[in-house]
Amino acid sequence: MSSRNQILEALGQIELPNQPMPVIDVAANTEDLPGQYEASLAKVGGSLIRVSSLEEVQVYLNDRIAEGGQVLSLIDGLTGNRELNERAHDLKDVDHTLVNAEFAVAENGAVFIKDTATGHRVAPYITEHLAAVVKADAIYPTMHQAAPAIDLAPGSHGAFVAGPSKTADIEQSLVIGAHGACSMTVFLLS
Repeated sequence: MSSRNQILEALGQIELPNQPMPVIDVAANTEDLPGQYEASLAKVGGSLIRVSSLEEVQVYLNDRIAEGGQVLSLIDGLTGNRELNERAHDLKDVDHTLVNAEFAVAENGAVFIKDTATGHRVAPYITEHLAAVVKADAIYPTMHQAAPAIDLAPGSHGAFVAGPSKTADIEQSLVIGAHGACSMTVFLLS
Protein backbone atom coordinates (compact mmCIF):
# COMPACT_ATOMS: atom_id res chain seq x y z
CA MET A 1 0.00 0.00 0.00
CA SER A 2 1.34 3.42 -0.90
CA SER A 3 2.00 6.01 1.80
CA ARG A 4 -0.75 8.16 0.27
CA ASN A 5 -3.30 5.36 0.67
CA GLN A 6 -2.08 4.65 4.22
CA ILE A 7 -2.62 8.29 5.17
CA LEU A 8 -6.07 8.39 3.58
CA GLU A 9 -7.06 5.14 5.29
CA ALA A 10 -5.88 6.46 8.67
CA LEU A 11 -7.84 9.68 8.15
CA GLY A 12 -10.94 7.69 7.22
CA GLN A 13 -10.84 5.88 10.57
CA ILE A 14 -10.93 9.06 12.63
CA GLU A 15 -14.34 9.77 14.12
CA LEU A 16 -15.00 13.29 15.31
CA PRO A 17 -18.04 14.20 17.40
CA ASN A 18 -20.64 16.41 15.77
CA GLN A 19 -20.32 20.04 16.78
CA PRO A 20 -23.11 22.59 16.60
CA MET A 21 -22.58 25.54 14.31
CA PRO A 22 -21.51 28.70 16.16
CA VAL A 23 -24.15 31.27 16.86
CA ILE A 24 -23.37 34.62 15.23
CA ASP A 25 -25.02 37.19 17.46
CA VAL A 26 -23.23 40.33 16.31
CA ALA A 27 -25.71 42.98 15.27
CA ALA A 28 -25.12 44.15 11.70
CA ASN A 29 -24.73 47.83 10.96
CA THR A 30 -27.65 48.62 8.66
CA GLU A 31 -27.14 52.38 8.47
CA ASP A 32 -26.45 53.71 4.97
CA LEU A 33 -25.83 50.35 3.32
CA PRO A 34 -25.14 51.95 -0.09
CA GLY A 35 -22.50 54.19 1.50
CA GLN A 36 -20.92 51.26 3.34
CA TYR A 37 -20.92 49.23 0.15
CA GLU A 38 -19.30 52.03 -1.85
CA ALA A 39 -16.52 52.42 0.73
CA SER A 40 -15.83 48.66 0.82
CA LEU A 41 -15.83 48.37 -2.96
CA ALA A 42 -13.33 51.24 -3.21
CA LYS A 43 -11.05 49.49 -0.67
CA VAL A 44 -10.85 46.40 -2.90
CA GLY A 45 -10.16 48.45 -6.04
CA GLY A 46 -13.64 48.67 -7.56
CA SER A 47 -15.72 51.70 -8.41
CA LEU A 48 -19.39 52.45 -7.87
CA ILE A 49 -21.63 54.46 -10.17
CA ARG A 50 -25.08 55.31 -8.83
CA VAL A 51 -27.76 55.27 -11.52
CA SER A 52 -31.51 55.74 -11.51
CA SER A 53 -32.19 53.92 -14.79
CA LEU A 54 -30.69 51.35 -17.12
CA GLU A 55 -30.46 54.05 -19.79
CA GLU A 56 -27.57 55.55 -17.81
CA VAL A 57 -25.80 52.18 -17.97
CA GLN A 58 -26.36 52.10 -21.74
CA VAL A 59 -24.56 55.45 -22.03
CA TYR A 60 -21.57 53.87 -20.25
CA LEU A 61 -21.64 50.93 -22.70
CA ASN A 62 -21.92 53.27 -25.68
CA ASP A 63 -18.86 55.20 -24.45
CA ARG A 64 -16.85 51.96 -24.22
CA ILE A 65 -17.90 51.04 -27.77
CA ALA A 66 -16.95 54.52 -29.02
CA GLU A 67 -13.48 53.98 -27.49
CA GLY A 68 -13.11 50.89 -29.68
CA GLY A 69 -13.83 48.28 -27.01
CA GLN A 70 -15.45 44.90 -27.50
CA VAL A 71 -18.50 45.17 -25.22
CA LEU A 72 -20.66 42.22 -24.16
CA SER A 73 -23.92 43.04 -22.37
CA LEU A 74 -25.66 40.14 -20.67
CA ILE A 75 -28.58 42.23 -19.41
CA ASP A 76 -31.81 42.27 -21.41
CA GLY A 77 -32.48 45.67 -22.93
CA LEU A 78 -28.85 46.81 -22.81
CA THR A 79 -26.67 46.32 -25.87
CA GLY A 80 -23.00 46.02 -26.62
CA ASN A 81 -21.23 45.30 -29.89
CA ARG A 82 -20.51 41.62 -29.12
CA GLU A 83 -22.81 38.66 -28.95
CA LEU A 84 -22.46 35.78 -26.53
CA ASN A 85 -20.50 33.20 -28.50
CA GLU A 86 -21.47 29.54 -28.41
CA ARG A 87 -17.96 28.59 -27.26
CA ALA A 88 -16.67 30.17 -24.07
CA HIS A 89 -13.12 30.34 -25.52
CA ASP A 90 -14.37 32.79 -28.15
CA LEU A 91 -14.85 35.39 -25.40
CA LYS A 92 -11.07 35.76 -24.93
CA ASP A 93 -10.96 39.15 -26.65
CA VAL A 94 -13.93 40.79 -24.86
CA ASP A 95 -12.88 44.07 -23.25
CA HIS A 96 -16.00 44.89 -21.21
CA THR A 97 -18.67 42.55 -19.86
CA LEU A 98 -21.84 43.71 -18.12
CA VAL A 99 -23.74 41.25 -15.92
CA ASN A 100 -26.64 41.36 -13.53
CA ALA A 101 -25.81 40.75 -9.86
CA GLU A 102 -28.30 39.12 -7.51
CA PHE A 103 -27.21 41.21 -4.51
CA ALA A 104 -24.26 43.01 -2.91
CA VAL A 105 -22.52 42.74 0.47
CA ALA A 106 -21.65 45.97 2.28
CA GLU A 107 -18.89 44.61 4.53
CA ASN A 108 -16.61 43.42 1.70
CA GLY A 109 -17.72 45.15 -1.51
CA ALA A 110 -18.76 41.90 -3.19
CA VAL A 111 -21.62 41.16 -5.56
CA PHE A 112 -23.12 37.71 -6.06
CA ILE A 113 -23.32 36.60 -9.69
CA LYS A 114 -25.11 33.44 -10.85
CA ASP A 115 -24.12 31.54 -13.98
CA THR A 116 -27.67 32.03 -15.27
CA ALA A 117 -26.78 35.73 -15.61
CA THR A 118 -23.51 35.13 -17.46
CA GLY A 119 -24.28 32.74 -20.31
CA HIS A 120 -20.91 31.08 -19.78
CA ARG A 121 -19.29 30.65 -16.39
CA VAL A 122 -16.10 32.27 -17.68
CA ALA A 123 -17.72 35.53 -18.84
CA PRO A 124 -17.07 37.53 -15.62
CA TYR A 125 -13.50 36.23 -15.34
CA ILE A 126 -12.16 36.26 -18.89
CA THR A 127 -13.13 39.85 -19.62
CA GLU A 128 -10.66 42.70 -19.14
CA HIS A 129 -13.21 44.93 -17.39
CA LEU A 130 -16.22 43.62 -15.46
CA ALA A 131 -19.32 45.68 -14.74
CA ALA A 132 -22.34 44.57 -12.73
CA VAL A 133 -25.75 46.06 -12.09
CA VAL A 134 -27.24 45.57 -8.62
CA LYS A 135 -30.37 47.08 -7.12
CA ALA A 136 -29.83 49.49 -4.23
CA ASP A 137 -32.36 47.60 -2.09
CA ALA A 138 -30.44 44.33 -2.57
CA ILE A 139 -27.48 45.10 -0.30
CA TYR A 140 -26.87 42.89 2.72
CA PRO A 141 -24.79 44.24 5.62
CA THR A 142 -22.59 41.13 6.07
CA MET A 143 -21.82 37.75 4.53
CA HIS A 144 -23.79 36.15 7.39
CA GLN A 145 -26.95 37.84 6.12
CA ALA A 146 -26.10 37.32 2.44
CA ALA A 147 -25.31 33.59 2.51
CA PRO A 148 -28.90 32.44 3.19
CA ALA A 149 -30.07 34.51 0.19
CA ILE A 150 -28.09 32.32 -2.24
CA ASP A 151 -30.49 30.29 -4.35
CA LEU A 152 -28.66 27.94 -6.72
CA ALA A 153 -30.10 24.99 -8.56
CA PRO A 154 -28.13 21.72 -8.29
CA GLY A 155 -25.19 21.79 -10.69
CA SER A 156 -25.30 25.55 -11.15
CA HIS A 157 -22.56 28.04 -10.32
CA GLY A 158 -22.48 31.29 -8.41
CA ALA A 159 -19.65 33.45 -7.15
CA PHE A 160 -18.98 36.41 -4.92
CA VAL A 161 -16.84 38.88 -6.86
CA ALA A 162 -15.23 41.81 -5.04
CA GLY A 163 -13.26 44.25 -7.13
CA PRO A 164 -10.76 43.41 -9.84
CA SER A 165 -8.72 40.23 -9.71
CA LYS A 166 -5.58 40.61 -7.64
CA THR A 167 -2.76 38.58 -6.14
CA ALA A 168 0.44 39.26 -4.25
CA ASP A 169 1.78 35.70 -4.33
CA ILE A 170 4.86 36.47 -6.38
CA GLU A 171 7.52 38.33 -4.39
CA GLN A 172 4.72 40.01 -2.40
CA SER A 173 4.10 42.40 -5.31
CA LEU A 174 0.46 43.27 -5.92
CA VAL A 175 -0.68 42.35 -9.43
CA ILE A 176 -4.10 43.52 -10.63
CA GLY A 177 -5.88 41.38 -13.22
CA ALA A 178 -3.72 38.30 -12.71
CA HIS A 179 -6.59 35.80 -12.68
CA GLY A 180 -9.50 37.80 -14.03
CA ALA A 181 -10.78 41.27 -14.75
CA CYS A 182 -8.43 44.25 -14.41
CA SER A 183 -11.24 46.53 -13.22
CA MET A 184 -14.70 46.25 -11.73
CA THR A 185 -17.48 48.79 -11.93
CA VAL A 186 -20.75 48.33 -10.06
CA PHE A 187 -23.84 50.24 -11.12
CA LEU A 188 -26.08 50.75 -8.09
CA LEU A 189 -29.61 51.04 -9.48
CA SER A 190 -32.03 53.01 -7.30
